[in-house]
Amino acid sequence: MLASLRSNLHDIAEARLDAAARDFLSDPRIKAPDFSKPAGAPSFVGADSVSWRIFKNPVTLFIGGVAAVFMEFADPCVRAGVWEHSNFRVDPVLRLKRTGIAAMITVYGTREAATKMIANVNRMHERVIGVTPSGAPYRANDPDLLNWVQATAAFGFLEAYSAYAAPLTDKDRDLYYNEGGEAAALYGAVGAPSSLSDQRKMFAERAPLLEGSDIVFEFRDIMRTAPAFPPPAHFAQRTLVRAAIDIVPTDIRSALGLGPRYGLRPLERTVVERMARRAERYLLRSSPAVQACLRLGLPEDYLYRNT
Repeated sequence: MLASLRSNLHDIAEARLDAAARDFLSDPRIKAPDFSKPAGAPSFVGADSVSWRIFKNPVTLFIGGVAAVFMEFADPCVRAGVWEHSNFRVDPVLRLKRTGIAAMITVYGTREAATKMIANVNRMHERVIGVTPSGAPYRANDPDLLNWVQATAAFGFLEAYSAYAAPLTDKDRDLYYNEGGEAAALYGAVGAPSSLSDQRKMFAERAPLLEGSDIVFEFRDIMRTAPAFPPPAHFAQRTLVRAAIDIVPTDIRSALGLGPRYGLRPLERTVVERMARRAERYLLRSSPAVQACLRLGLPEDYLYRNT
């Protein structure tokens, strides 16, 4: 009887995750391509890449995306650009969906679709200019800022997956950073890390420029309550935000004022790992990962066979 109950709960959770994925892609405010077409069209990286393995997991994508924003917000120019020129405070879920779709198109979309989408993003960034509260001018298409955004996003997704879903080696990390080079260059991030050593060097050089802000804590509060997941996963969202903070490098956490009390509490890591590892096994047929495999003539479970 207990086994039957667990099976039913598993089916319910999987159905809700699948429904969330369909809702994510069908939001009329967002233009998402059909990842299953045209047949045979390649992406920037192949199905055997580390990137394809990582981006199929919705739990670690959320954790990694939140961690990336915390790190981005440590830079005063990036923080001002995002906070003053986006709808994050008004509609955080829509902002998350748009960012998520952009990531999915970059990884799983065809080269043609991804190139077109990146060009549109770059055009929007051209209009984002301003001055920080301390008087420093900024523009979103500044290559230095783009390099930092690319590096933090890549780090967040990578380390969330490795910490909570499946451990990755340093060789995996090198491959992953290298895989993102072509797309990063199209975004204008021509100096984005192409290896683990590049990432570590960039973070060390950036450290003296990073600082805290009340906006960091406002962002944290928004992400704890915004309905990014359907029930019952929504009830774990506060814990997932703590998990995001936990993977932010110690020196950046210190600059942001996110001390140990903001990270995972005892036993919470087990909860997050269970969620991430279950998501790793859920074959969501509506997901870009599965649809992209079908586009390339691969079995729908291609990315799930060794999980």
